[in-house]
Amino acid sequence: MKFIKNIAHVIYRIWFYILLAIPIVIMSPILIISILREQWYPLFFRLARVWATIILLGMGFKPKIKRDEVYVKGQSYMLVANHTSMSDIMLMLYVSRNPFVFVGKKELAKIPVFGFFYKRTCILVDRKNPRSRRDVFTRAQAKLNQGLSVCIFPEGGVPDDERVLLDTFKDGAFRLAIEHKIPIAPMTFHDNKKRFSYTFLSGSPGKMRVKVHNTIPTATLEMEDKRMLNSKTRAVILNELENPTV
Repeated sequence: MKFIKNIAHVIYRIWFYILLAIPIVIMSPILIISILREQWYPLFFRLARVWATIILLGMGFKPKIKRDEVYVKGQSYMLVANHTSMSDIMLMLYVSRNPFVFVGKKELAKIPVFGFFYKRTCILVDRKNPRSRRDVFTRAQAKLNQGLSVCIFPEGGVPDDERVLLDTFKDGAFRLAIEHKIPIAPMTFHDNKKRFSYTFLSGSPGKMRVKVHNTIPTATLEMEDKRMLNSKTRAVILNELENPTV
């Protein structure tokens, strides 16, 4: 019985990578055009949302979203959420209609097909390289100056300990938000670890609950307030994880 279950999980993982690649291959001509100029990024973003929706629905995931606030069209935000799964990328694209760029780990650029576009449209960071971490701020500032939003998973990665509900947050997202006076837009992803964790022999179709919290303004904050903003945002997400409302 366990052998059959493991085979099913392997097939499910393979199906995920098939779903990840095929839409990109089919849409590649227009995707390539959309990344030729920075001002065409909103077109790329719309195509990325189509790609994300195909993967989520194709995997049998059923997003269930409860919004405390609807984002204003044309407004820049600092999107943050807990991080437990590769499916966090697709779910974030599904939830937000405001064009944004990801700050993500450079290792994902090695994924065939996906990596080609990932490294050309996202802000990549090598967490072991201090210079790379500094460069993130310069590139993120450029994107914010273009009127885009930025998405950072502030845990800096997936917690090593599976028992950890929410790891500590790095300050980078909050520093950028204060510097550019853009609101923090926290979200809580409830089911992504259960649906599709980084543990290979795991995963199943089912609902993916998302709580879109009220944004946290930063217009009156100074840089010395970044730790307070960090703690406040983490508390909002942690409270939702411990006491679900969706």
